[in-house]
Amino acid sequence: MSSTATLPTGSAPTKLASSPPFRHEHVGSFLRPRRVHEARAQFGEGKLDAAALRAVEDEEIAKHIKDCLHWKVRDLSDGEFRRQYFHIDFLKHLEGVDIQKNTLEQQQGNVPPTLAVTSKLRHSKPIEVDNFNYLKSIVPADQHHAIKITIPSPTMLHFRGGRKAISEQAYPNLDDFFADLAQCYVQEVNALYAAGCRYLQLDDTNLAYLTDPKMRSDAEARGEDLAKLPQQYVRLINAAISSAPKDMTLAIHLCKGNFKSQYFAMGSSEGYEPIASALFGELNVDAYFLEWENPERSGQDFSALRHLPETKTVVLGLVSSKTPQLEDEEKLVERIQEASKVVPKGKDQLAISPQCGFSSTVHGNDLTAEEQFKKLDLCRRVAAKVWGENNV
Repeated sequence: MSSTATLPTGSAPTKLASSPPFRHEHVGSFLRPRRVHEARAQFGEGKLDAAALRAVEDEEIAKHIKDCLHWKVRDLSDGEFRRQYFHIDFLKHLEGVDIQKNTLEQQQGNVPPTLAVTSKLRHSKPIEVDNFNYLKSIVPADQHHAIKITIPSPTMLHFRGGRKAISEQAYPNLDDFFADLAQCYVQEVNALYAAGCRYLQLDDTNLAYLTDPKMRSDAEARGEDLAKLPQQYVRLINAAISSAPKDMTLAIHLCKGNFKSQYFAMGSSEGYEPIASALFGELNVDAYFLEWENPERSGQDFSALRHLPETKTVVLGLVSSKTPQLEDEEKLVERIQEASKVVPKGKDQLAISPQCGFSSTVHGNDLTAEEQFKKLDLCRRVAAKVWGENNV
């Protein structure tokens, strides 16, 4: 847990200008360049081997970092260029996890495959360390602290399949499954920290889905106890990040779906209220990336933020990553001011970003590469207005 989460009551959060999370942020994924799409297709056809595919990815990621620096993007990721799906391309590397393509759409790559736990889980090797080391080799040394690694939340291996997707032979008791899963994450976090990573983000759809009445109903039909599930997920995530040293910034992004500019979960007039107490009061992260660009999915107001402790930051996802149209700058400023009236320490605890990545899957959202950077530049301009040029 990073130092911002352990400050005594009354202390100010760490300044966002010099350390993550920054006043203007992004969630992590960017539209894949054409060369990456072409190389991935050739790899699938057996015309390129894994090393050749990675070489293309390396070259395009280096160009991407130059673009980010040009557009004054503060947090620097690889755009998730090496992934087809934000969650599967990480979780598939855990021993005991199998990918299942049971439908034609899954086989064609139009929808994500499903994941099943078929044997005991084990973290046999680091998953993101090589990717972090490559970023370190191309990012200026004075900005290594701004390299952000994104990985799926551990809840992603449970919610969609539930008990039926987890071998009863391997895990007759689900408590053992959660314990082994958390330990896999502990080992990955430790490996990333040892490599020099100081900014880690977990991407979680499932806590957000629990604000959607239909998703809640579907989970109940699978046998989940909704009175306990949010706290169970919080305990799982806390265990997964429990070994993170104090100087590692930990963030979580809550998402209600991001596929070809579509979403999967709605919400209610309560917004994040159904999970707010557990989310803000019990989850041991420093920053929350929350979707707030659509009142129908995130609630009409920011009242759920009253649960936010003084030592944590909320990155308001007020800008849509799903459409090319630029939001009104002044209205975004007003929304931040509105949120600042709810959180304990006002705008000092806030930042701005798009509500999600631009390409959570390889397919990408319906905008161009230049338009995605214009969205991020809008966030930068708004941040300068709210917090001042010297603080962004």
